[in-house]
Amino acid sequence: MATFTQKKTASRERRHRRVRGKVAGTPQRPRLNVFRSLTNIYAQVIDDVDGKTLVSASTVDKEVAKLIADKKKAEAAKIVGQILAERAKSAGITTVVFDRGGYRYQGRVAALAEGAREGGLEF
Repeated sequence: MATFTQKKTASRERRHRRVRGKVAGTPQRPRLNVFRSLTNIYAQVIDDVDGKTLVSASTVDKEVAKLIADKKKAEAAKIVGQILAERAKSAGITTVVFDRGGYRYQGRVAALAEGAREGGLEF
């Protein structure tokens, strides 16, 4: 019998597959993908045509970890979004398609998106 966590993960993966059927990244407008675990949050800008990650940022990056020490998870997510936007702009990326990864658009996911918008990404 499946545990609650297994059911929850399977439901999120099902939602993510449904979203991915509608959202795809192109070289002109790549996909900003979000993954969140209990303790960390990860974001990638992906070109689905070539299947390559163009830019990434997460709370486990050494330079980001220094900035987020003693901050709440939502504040850390916002900082990750801002750093991702800076890295994307330096790579020549200004517009993206947001992929929330099957998570609800609230809390840390929304904070990351808000930070990315403040950093200059458009979506």
